[in-house]
Amino acid sequence: MTDLGTPGSGPPLRRVVVTGPIGAGKSAVAGLLLGDRGATVIEADALGHAVLEPDGEAFAAVAGRWPSVVADGRIDRARLAAIVFADRDQLAALEALTHPHIVARIEALIDPDADAAGGLVAVEMPLLEPPLRWHRLVVLAPTSMRFWRAVPRGMDPADVTRRMQLQPDPEAWRAAADSVIDNDGDLAALATAVDRWWATWVAGGVWDEEAAAVP
Repeated sequence: MTDLGTPGSGPPLRRVVVTGPIGAGKSAVAGLLLGDRGATVIEADALGHAVLEPDGEAFAAVAGRWPSVVADGRIDRARLAAIVFADRDQLAALEALTHPHIVARIEALIDPDADAAGGLVAVEMPLLEPPLRWHRLVVLAPTSMRFWRAVPRGMDPADVTRRMQLQPDPEAWRAAADSVIDNDGDLAALATAVDRWWATWVAGGVWDEEAAAVP
């Protein structure tokens, strides 16, 4: 069940981490929906790839920690993923090396003019405990639905299964959330859920259930 949480009495929300397990629909919420409403959307995974490039801030440390993943002077992300998504300790070690640089890049991408104008910044980051101490909007979906969403994106089914097994269970995600959107329907249902979330947390309005139900 979607839980929008309870906003405080302060100003409208301006910082949110959109998180949740693989295949839940984080990208749909962050990009297609929040972005369409004027939010600045930042994809942490893309920044994570950038810091692993040969000129990236984390390249030397990661290459030194796992030399077997370096091929032709570059980090082979598939080899690295095979190691870290099979062992929580290895994954934690990778996060410790990369997350400070990812956060620095996120901060550099925030437009000070847009920030001064009060715009929402949404970062898509698939972590139970993201390094940003912002509002956590958790997107959840049933396990079978998440699997069949992830595989058509080109991911290997075995890799999807490994990643799903390594991630926390839905109860842990829900407990860590400030608000939750359950993405267990179609895109129209998800859009309605995001409308409700936006009205509650960003626009400072009151969601009108009856009005929303009118065709």
